[in-house]
Amino acid sequence: MDAILPPSALKVRHAAERLGLAIAIREMPQSTRTAEEAAAACGCEVAQIVKSLVFAGKASGRPYLLLVSGKNRVNEKAVAALIGEALTRPDAQRVREWTGFAIGGIPPFGHAIALPVFVDEDLLAFETVWAAAGTPFAVFAAEPNALAQAVGGKVIRMS
Repeated sequence: MDAILPPSALKVRHAAERLGLAIAIREMPQSTRTAEEAAAACGCEVAQIVKSLVFAGKASGRPYLLLVSGKNRVNEKAVAALIGEALTRPDAQRVREWTGFAIGGIPPFGHAIALPVFVDEDLLAFETVWAAAGTPFAVFAAEPNALAQAVGGKVIRMS
């Protein structure tokens, strides 16, 4: 089965194995690039989609990964207060350098460098959430508490 997955999705599968997280990557015939597209493809609520959003500390330039419920917009000021510095949005090239993935397919783990991870508390309301698996057409399901634990994420309020 691995042989038919694209290299980016295989990278996600191997990273999940290293974290002890059992996942099944599914390639979809339609795009899962946006939360709305992913929810339609997965047959779930938009709120069950994990958006992997990369921000940078305004002062430090340090990258941060926010795993956000698909229905939520990040309250940057509130999150910045919890993190300890103002946030900015890096360009797509910087995000790819930090994660090793293109925007629209960024998974919650398996990145090029270690990123501090913050998890939207709203994701924990579900039995299953869906996240990108390295491409805009690949996803996987996970139990949100197991995902948060596997990535060492700090659960916070995002919206």
